[in-house]
Amino acid sequence: MYQNQDLFDDDDDDDDDWEPLELPKFVEVTKWCCKNCTMVNLDDVVHCDICGEHQDSKILSHGFFASPFAEDEDTAEVQPNIKGLRGRVSLIINSKGCYFSRVSKQQGRSVQFTQLFLVFVDPYVDYCLKYYHFYMVVCGFSLWGGIKLQIYFSFILIFVDVDSQESAANSCTAIGFDERMLLHAEVEMKSHLHPERPDRLQAIAASLARAGIFPGRCYSISAREITEEELISVHSWEHIESVEVTSDSTSSYFTSDTYANEHSARAARLAAGICADLASTIVSGRAKNGFALVRPPGHHAGVSHAMGFCLHNNAAVAALAAQAAGARKVLILDWDVHHGNGTQEIFEKNKSVLYISLHRHEGGKFYPGTGAADEVGSMGAEGYCVNIPWGRGGVGDNDYIFAFQNVVLPIASEFAPDFTIISAGFDAARGDPLGCCDVTPSGYAKMTHMLNALSGGKLLVILEGGYNLRSISSSATAVIKVLLGESPGCELENGFPSNAGLQTVLEVLKVQMNYWPSLGPIFINLQSQWRPYCLGKKRKQIKKKRRVQAPMWWRWGRKSFLFHFLNGHLRVKSK
Repeated sequence: MYQNQDLFDDDDDDDDDWEPLELPKFVEVTKWCCKNCTMVNLDDVVHCDICGEHQDSKILSHGFFASPFAEDEDTAEVQPNIKGLRGRVSLIINSKGCYFSRVSKQQGRSVQFTQLFLVFVDPYVDYCLKYYHFYMVVCGFSLWGGIKLQIYFSFILIFVDVDSQESAANSCTAIGFDERMLLHAEVEMKSHLHPERPDRLQAIAASLARAGIFPGRCYSISAREITEEELISVHSWEHIESVEVTSDSTSSYFTSDTYANEHSARAARLAAGICADLASTIVSGRAKNGFALVRPPGHHAGVSHAMGFCLHNNAAVAALAAQAAGARKVLILDWDVHHGNGTQEIFEKNKSVLYISLHRHEGGKFYPGTGAADEVGSMGAEGYCVNIPWGRGGVGDNDYIFAFQNVVLPIASEFAPDFTIISAGFDAARGDPLGCCDVTPSGYAKMTHMLNALSGGKLLVILEGGYNLRSISSSATAVIKVLLGESPGCELENGFPSNAGLQTVLEVLKVQMNYWPSLGPIFINLQSQWRPYCLGKKRKQIKKKRRVQAPMWWRWGRKSFLFHFLNGHLRVKSK
């Protein structure tokens, strides 16, 4: 090997200036989390691979009205449905803040506004000497003289005159919200945003403001923190203390996915207090219905445990507050895609509260694993827990409406509640990253309209889950429009349930007809009406499979290749 080493050029004896070949430096892959669905995307794309939302989407400031395609596309102005909307206030903005300078003129005359609503979007506020991602609604500034506001962030202006203020005051729909609930956030930085985040309330509030619903057509109740005496009727002392102790820590976890920071205990108390006050307000007749725009959610929180992003059970607190205000029987309808195991545990022995849940179950494989059809209550309250467990994902409007028509409404009508609560998780909505179902805003509006016929219209909707901002904000807006008396919108395309949905409804009817006599005829009717349809569909599928199969005698002889080709390749295609 070395015999011909003289052939090499030895002229360059000095190798002092030799430098090793520089290898390319490690290139760090940058990523960004989608504002809408929290999914992680590579930096070389500007649209989310999952939901298609633009990297710089304005969904937090415009709600679901924002364009999902481009950050610089000017969103079409949505005219709020507010009587007397005229003109706008001129502003002088400098380094020290904003100053109101004058009221613009319209048609040669001065336009006077007696009330100004400021909806602040995506600010950073110096709060308790620390900065937090914060959202605030401030109202009640009168336009008299020069008013100086020390504001350092962007805002949306909505002007309401005297007539619209009277309309809001006389509104039958109350909304509960407090910006301090947005301080509840995961402190520990991770590669993926936590799905239960303050942005959820921001997107809904921005959508309602953009549509002129709130502020405007609904009125707000003052927020208060729930007391320990009220919580003890729902949770154990140990649970209450375990939540309160998180105030002493910057970051803590109840479970791997249920976080808390130093503001979480107050946020949970505010959420429960708002729900309790809304319930008593509606039962007493001071409002016809209401919407609790609250977080953290609550339906997974049981007697002695916090889990599934939930700290205190807001629906349970509201139910007991309604009974304290005079409601004898309370219905809790839970359409969150996850079973409300905490709510079921709290009321499974209580005949005065009927709990009905529609959720993905899949034989116990879907979180939290509870909520089978045969979980009906105990200790003399059998039948007062009704579970409608979907056996797969992708369940849509038709299956939910079919279940409402044949299970929910018949049982609820027989129960005859004095007050109705909806545990309104919107994670069964189309596009949700956790629920993976297909319910539309029209579907939610239709279900709300159907429940509104119960309890004399005394209905409280409490926000639970829902993690796609566009889906949750559009669905919540559709629900509140129904509460305000609007039509649920267009009718659904057809009333046919899926085969899996029909099987689930029949399974539930077979169990619950033992406790609710009105379900017997429904079960018999559905069996006679839908069984032939399902069997006929199954026979067609079998015939289709047989049609592509080659005769058995082709297996031997010259047609063996064709036999294997038809019975293998084409059979796969027909599946």
